[in-house]
Amino acid sequence: MMVPVRCFTCGTVVAEHWEEFDERANEGDEDPEAVLDELGVERYCCRRMLVSHTDLVDVVSPYQ
Repeated sequence: MMVPVRCFTCGTVVAEHWEEFDERANEGDEDPEAVLDELGVERYCCRRMLVSHTDLVDVVSPYQ
């Protein structure tokens, strides 16, 4: 789950790409730049949001 859902700069929805990007780039052997290209994320601000995001939902809310 990605919070925030939208890019701070342009307002584009970026959360729809988060799970696939996280699985492929951060936990796999794929280059994050190539994954973003394949997902169709072209704007620099949106790419920055995905690359720099740290998922804190599990840390902040440990009790489900």
